Amino acid sequence: MSELTLFLIRFAYLAILWIFVLSAISVIRTDMFGARMPSPGARANGRAGKQPKAPPRRRGSPTHVLVVEGSSSGERADLAHAPILIGRGTDAAIRLDDDYVSTRHARIAASGDQWFVEDLGSTNGTYVGTARITQPTTLTLGTQVRIGKTVLELRK
Repeated sequence: MSELTLFLIRFAYLAILWIFVLSAISVIRTDMFGARMPSPGARANGRAGKQPKAPPRRRGSPTHVLVVEGSSSGERADLAHAPILIGRGTDAAIRLDDDYVSTRHARIAASGDQWFVEDLGSTNGTYVGTARITQPTTLTLGTQVRIGKTVLELRK
C-alpha cells in the first residue's frame, strides 16, 4: 500500500472520529440545556415582531377543551392556544392529577378546520369513546376523550 493511500485512510478515520465526538457533544448539550427554540418575534417569512392572524373560526366550531369527569373536573383550556398538551407535567395546558396519566400523555391539535387528539406514547393509552387510539384521531364537538380516570370533551 502506498504512503498516500495510508495517509488518506488515516485522515478519513480521524475525520469520522471527530464527527462522532462533535455529535456526542451536541447531544449532551441538548440534554443539559434544552433545544434551541426560535424567538417569539422571529418568523420564517423574515418579518420580526408581526404576529400572524389566526384563521377565522367557523360558526359552531369548538372553542375550548373541558374536563368533565375526574379529579380536575371543570378545568379548561382554550383551543386558541393549540396545540394543547395534556398530562401530569408542569408544561401541560391541562394538568391532570391522576396516577394513570403520563407526564406528557396526549396532545390536541388542529389541522385546518378539524381537531385531532394524539397519544404521545403513554403507558396506559388514550381512548376516544371506548376505543384506544394509536394514531391521531379526529374529534368533534362532544366527543369524549378518556385519559386515565379523566374524561375531556371539546366544547363551544
